Amino acid sequence: MAIGTLEVKLVNAKGLGGTDFLGGIDPYVLIQYKGQEHKSGVARNEGGSPVWNEKFTFRAEYPGSGDDFKIILKILDHDTFSADDFIGQTSIYVKDLLALGAENGMSELRPQKYSVVGDNLNYTGEILVGLTFTRKETEYDREEVGGWKQSEY
Repeated sequence: MAIGTLEVKLVNAKGLGGTDFLGGIDPYVLIQYKGQEHKSGVARNEGGSPVWNEKFTFRAEYPGSGDDFKIILKILDHDTFSADDFIGQTSIYVKDLLALGAENGMSELRPQKYSVVGDNLNYTGEILVGLTFTRKETEYDREEVGGWKQSEY
């Protein structure tokens, strides 16, 4: 089993639909992976085209337990005087990324656009996200295999 760090690079979003009566939104993202969760900063006064440029790390195992190899990004509108509004979400499947990183030590998906869908499964914008999986070095990785060691005698 490979254990390592899954890094999520949250870049920006475009075309996010407004949920407030006056149309302005202050979006942030909840990023979830296998029971772990991180929250981005609130992009205040940036409306439907927020820029975050933030990185988040998660502990990941491959093959690990369960088959649910996906990152869920939920975009919400921060409200001061009421509950935050759900704008939309996207899921990114990372099984292939983890498998490649487990084999090679590291794998990367450069930032790309993912569609954001709302409650009624309609398109509500896009989000730009990059991913990297880096396998943690273990004792097995440091062993010399098939090499000769010189004796002191």
